[in-house]
Amino acid sequence: MTRDVGRYLNARGTRGATVAPDGRLAFRADTTGTMQVWTLGEPGGWPTQQTFYDERVSFVDWSPSGDVIAFGKDTGADEHDQLYRLSPDDRTIVQLTDRPDAIHQWGAWSPDGDRVAFTANRRTTADFDVYVMAVDTGEGGTDHEGGADGSEPTRVCEGDGRISVVGWSPSGDRLLLRNAHASSDIDLSVVEVDSGERRHVTPHEDPARYSHPTFGPDGEAIYCVSDTFGDTTELIRIDLATLEAEPVTVDDQESDDWSVDEFGLDAATGRLAYARNVDGYSELFVGQLRTPTEADTVSVGVPDGVVSGLTIGPAGNRAAMTVSSTNLNYSIYTVELDTIDDTATPESERWTIPSSGGIPLEQYHEPDLIRYETFDDREIPAFFTLPDDYEEGETPVIVDIHGGPHSQRRPSWRNRPIRQYFLDAGYALFEPNVRGSSGYGSEYAALDDVEKRMDSVRDIAEGVEWLRDRPEIDADSIVCYGRSYGGFMVLACITEYPDIWAAAVDFVGISNWVTFLENTGDYRRPHREAEYGSLDADREFLESISPIHTVDQIACPLFVQHGANDPRVPVDEARQIADAVEEQGVPVETCIFEDEGHHTTKLENRIEQFERIDAFLDEHV
Repeated sequence: MTRDVGRYLNARGTRGATVAPDGRLAFRADTTGTMQVWTLGEPGGWPTQQTFYDERVSFVDWSPSGDVIAFGKDTGADEHDQLYRLSPDDRTIVQLTDRPDAIHQWGAWSPDGDRVAFTANRRTTADFDVYVMAVDTGEGGTDHEGGADGSEPTRVCEGDGRISVVGWSPSGDRLLLRNAHASSDIDLSVVEVDSGERRHVTPHEDPARYSHPTFGPDGEAIYCVSDTFGDTTELIRIDLATLEAEPVTVDDQESDDWSVDEFGLDAATGRLAYARNVDGYSELFVGQLRTPTEADTVSVGVPDGVVSGLTIGPAGNRAAMTVSSTNLNYSIYTVELDTIDDTATPESERWTIPSSGGIPLEQYHEPDLIRYETFDDREIPAFFTLPDDYEEGETPVIVDIHGGPHSQRRPSWRNRPIRQYFLDAGYALFEPNVRGSSGYGSEYAALDDVEKRMDSVRDIAEGVEWLRDRPEIDADSIVCYGRSYGGFMVLACITEYPDIWAAAVDFVGISNWVTFLENTGDYRRPHREAEYGSLDADREFLESISPIHTVDQIACPLFVQHGANDPRVPVDEARQIADAVEEQGVPVETCIFEDEGHHTTKLENRIEQFERIDAFLDEHV
């Protein structure tokens, strides 16, 4: 290939918007190569850069007072976030926490903006405790572990596992907590700020998910998204007095076959917004609570693609979100909610127009959504894209497997520039959502749990058979490609089905389930064991499906990428598989960055890794 990878990877994105009381937006943008804090006062205006770090910023959240912004930042992509306070008018930054040995997980501002709540694993690496900090007054608590502004966090209660704060009650006396035991089992609880008394508010026998929770009007109920009443997720209301849960009736009930995956509610006004995931594409709705369990809603047009990071600003006047598609880089859109009582349907408005880099957006390809039949007669959805000017029987193809596994390949901008690079180089793309993927209901997502793990690998092999029947595809030039859990899928595919691959690319993948579970972060292990199997009960099975033990089956060249600071999948997973493949005499190339973690966050590193992958595929495919 002679194309410049940097022209593609220099495409920019704007994400994670938060709304100030005066309507201004703050968001993260990678204009400088890493995500930083930016602010913007009007749609299409010139944004102001507020932070200037070499390291990425992980979130932004405007205070209810509107004078300061909270944000988080780690070091070397190690995910040990520390919290900061930014005054956008003079760009003064104060570090709120300074415990680099601990992860600080952002929660929320208090209703009057004088306190913040967050969770952190300061006490033990396995458990996150709930903290409240007085941000401006310096009035602290009892732990004496505060930040540079002199304030000290008060530990409200001890946690168990990876608990996160998701909101304050309207009165400011309670916090709403989320606890993910597994991808399919998520609980909510409420804790009294003064006493630390914690109450579980989502009792259930079977696994159920309660996501995007928020206090409702008067703080007497919680509204959230849940699958407690069926296979897909829908809006529900939980009465805090009785803990009775009820579905919220909305005007698009004909869409019940698809899940709600984004939701926001303003407690004071009852205005709400949500998005449904329909075969990977988002449908956006806004509305108003008419009764506690009924809402009037209308559809709002957004570009065909994916809505994420949906949030509602103070007073419920404006919803903000990130919208992207395969030919729209991450952009911030808003909807004015104070017009929903009018006869006119609200419209979305684009606020940010990030650069598309060296490739015009109109040159980006849109995929076809297809379905192929797998071994048990189930239909597997996948996105398939052909390059321009392909020759029948001569087209190589990259089978790109998503991570998770509770995730979904969707028609968003995620990693789209490098995918377009490969399309322009003559590769086709095949992006399957095998069993275990989210977006198709709880039953489908559970089809690869524990002992059923390898059924999803077989789904990939069946997808390759579908590709082999396509007249455009060169059956001898099929590449297996994936990251994180998708990296495990790559290694499993090339050991279980070694004869169908020309080459493989593994990003931060799991090569040995036992060493992965032994060495992953203590806070992650129980969550992962709930889906993958436990070291105590399932060790023999985990060893049997670990690619490291069947490395002698690998026949195709392998490229392995990893970050030395990865807290999720430790870097030794890459080193041990690379060493074992090399001992077999199979070509293997490693790319390990000392200043990266589970994600490659710096532009220069992303360019280097894909230049090397480009050369690797040129040589072997």
